[in-house]
Amino acid sequence: MLGLNTRLAKLEEEGKQIKVGLVGAGQMGKGMVSQTMLMKGMIPSLVVDINLDNAVEAYTLAGIRKEDIIIANTLEQVNRSIEEGKYVVAQDFEFAARANLIDAVVDATGVPDIGAKLAMDSIFNKKHIVMLNVEADVVIGPILNKFAQNAGVVYTGTAGDEPGVVKELYDFADAAGFDVIAIGKGKNNPVNLESNPDSVYEQALKSGVSPKMLTSFKDGTKTMVELTCMANATGFIPDIRGAHAPSATVNELTGIFRLKSEGGILNQYRIVDYVNGIAPGVFIIITSKLPQVHREMQYLSMGPGPNYVLYRPYHLTSLETPLTVAKAVLDHQPTIIPMGKPIAETITIAKKDLKAGEKFDGLGGYTAYGSVDTYENARKDNLVPFGLINKNAVAKRDIKKGEAISYDMVKLDTTTLIYKLRQIQEDLIG
Repeated sequence: MLGLNTRLAKLEEEGKQIKVGLVGAGQMGKGMVSQTMLMKGMIPSLVVDINLDNAVEAYTLAGIRKEDIIIANTLEQVNRSIEEGKYVVAQDFEFAARANLIDAVVDATGVPDIGAKLAMDSIFNKKHIVMLNVEADVVIGPILNKFAQNAGVVYTGTAGDEPGVVKELYDFADAAGFDVIAIGKGKNNPVNLESNPDSVYEQALKSGVSPKMLTSFKDGTKTMVELTCMANATGFIPDIRGAHAPSATVNELTGIFRLKSEGGILNQYRIVDYVNGIAPGVFIIITSKLPQVHREMQYLSMGPGPNYVLYRPYHLTSLETPLTVAKAVLDHQPTIIPMGKPIAETITIAKKDLKAGEKFDGLGGYTAYGSVDTYENARKDNLVPFGLINKNAVAKRDIKKGEAISYDMVKLDTTTLIYKLRQIQEDLIG
């Protein structure tokens, strides 16, 4: 991120701006629009949401008067209004990818199949695509990244989201020559696998988020997706299905994330996990082969060693997303992308007993939650990625609460783009 501020300021001085199209004006999208309005050299030119009131509010919260906002119903209207320097809202997410002057598209929908369509449309139309939609990335990130590279544009996850923040710490330590042995994030409440939109409704109302979104945090699915993303970007793996999830303070991390033979909880090093009690921070555990490095780390009050924790106590979610946009447009560099072949998978677990013929309801619902495992384990047991489960998926037989769901247990919606792209990705992996 070094120097982005001066380069964005230079763009502003030259009368130029990076034009951003945002899809999804929920809490995260609204925050991103407000933050972008404060920046030099960048403008949120287009905000798309199925609920136009949300899109308009994203601008008014950022200080834009309603009379200065254009509601566009056609691509022609979008293009003309952006050319005139107007702030534009629309309902059709395809406008973001197809608008002439948009440099980068941000997906803040959190809906896997919409993420697949939006990413493909953006790549086809030579737009950089920034995914706040980690749920889509962990299912088809490798194939989307390959398509983007072939098209000469950037596909990337976002700064500010925990996987992106972890990757920044990892890149720093790896570049400096440290051995990174564990990576992860904090969680600010224990996982409750029984959570559903009804049980969290009042809290969601007070927090200003949707009950389904809050459920996905409470039942752990969102954390599992984030760990999967971290694994796929670094090559680290979950040590056990669902992760260890110890409760700890920052100072306790180096003692806990050791091998069992060393008094810790791990079966192996180079793992990804999460911790109850250090949220909203992220961490990596590092060590070194050389004694002089240890002496200097101890002199610098980094602990007694041989392992040390690098901890960032915050992540600013979508408020940092514009930095990823700038990095993609100005440097043609991603913040976080999958390495290639998947390393981990967010598998699907039944949240309750399901009868044959019963429909699923996807992320943050009543019927299933996600859990992280290695890609090899998931493939060996033919387990279904959670991102392929939507409201059209149907149980083919009775399924017990807590069962990991394999392809032979569920009829999936094979018409979705995300399903088709996943099949292409699997065929390429072989």
